[in-house]
Amino acid sequence: MTNLKGCGIRDMILVVGYHEDLVMRHFTDGSPFGVKIEYVHQKKRKGTASALNKTRDSVGDAPFLVVYGDLMINRSAIESMLEKAEERADAVLSSVPVENPESYGVFKMRGDRVECIVEKPSREGAPSNLANAGVYILSPGVFRTIEKVGPSSRGELELTDAITLLIKEGGKTVAVRLSQEEWMDVGYPWDLLRANERILSETAMNVEGEVSEGATLRGKVGVAKGAEILPGAYIEGPVLIGEGCKIGPNCHLRPNTCLGRGVKIGNACEVKNSIVMDGSKVAHLSYLADSIVGCNCNFGAGTIVANLRFDDGSVKMTVEDKRIDSSLRKLGVVIGDNVKTGINVSLMPGVKVGPNSWIGPSATIFDDVPPSTYVEARPPTKISPKGEVG
Repeated sequence: MTNLKGCGIRDMILVVGYHEDLVMRHFTDGSPFGVKIEYVHQKKRKGTASALNKTRDSVGDAPFLVVYGDLMINRSAIESMLEKAEERADAVLSSVPVENPESYGVFKMRGDRVECIVEKPSREGAPSNLANAGVYILSPGVFRTIEKVGPSSRGELELTDAITLLIKEGGKTVAVRLSQEEWMDVGYPWDLLRANERILSETAMNVEGEVSEGATLRGKVGVAKGAEILPGAYIEGPVLIGEGCKIGPNCHLRPNTCLGRGVKIGNACEVKNSIVMDGSKVAHLSYLADSIVGCNCNFGAGTIVANLRFDDGSVKMTVEDKRIDSSLRKLGVVIGDNVKTGINVSLMPGVKVGPNSWIGPSATIFDDVPPSTYVEARPPTKISPKGEVG
């Protein structure tokens, strides 16, 4: 949104549905961000073309820019798209070179013209390595094309199907090639860590909070107003520490860590390459690495996150009932809001813990924990008078 605004775009439409209350509460009417936002509600998620079709009465008669909500794109990418739109094409698409075209919709090109989109081709049969990057400039005529599109194999109305039909009907469709540095797909939970790393590298940081003389800050570190860094804290940037945080004493924050507002990191803790959201607390003697922690969580003393398999293989995570290979050698856990762990809890690589769950003391978690669940690890315990022992 910031990059769109930087390109002169002020009027925005957000198609919302899933957890729409959270999105609307954050962005409100757009005025805090210097833009104007209109919300369009999609009660049932029936695909990208269906979502776009909900905006039909709002976009007007001029070409409009479409960006998928799970993408992170740089301002330069948007500027390239806008420049290409001056050629009066029916559709301006975005492409990005990928190493695994079999996982994407791939463009068959003739010069800068798109001849067709091949969905998830075999590696040998891919017409190019240019994947659909999910950013479009479309003319209002696309809505007439959407009317002709039927459900895909997964029962959804796909925007790519509408664009393919537009090409077949003779519409002028061109593509802009973006670089990997301008574009990032944030489709899986662990992609948030990649996005966080990139954002931290690009963000200007200042130290505005209170830093004790006994604390050490190395590299690029941001400390917001009201945050307190206690003696013995050792912080290696890039690290961003939010308002009202309390860090230490005697803890270690390692690169690519982002802490929200009011986060507390206790004595003798180590946090590395992680996102810890507002109000969460990581108590003393705990280790958190390559992980995402939601809001208002509380880690009991000695909570340990494992982020590496014994065989050094890539970590897998279950997403929508499918085991997905993250391709990451190191990946910790994803923790929902309001989760509590007892003392000496261990969490294995790739585990997800649903919101509002409690993990009892000394539990070792190998599998995902559903929301609002209590996990108890209490073994059979025998209590006898001292005289009867042995």
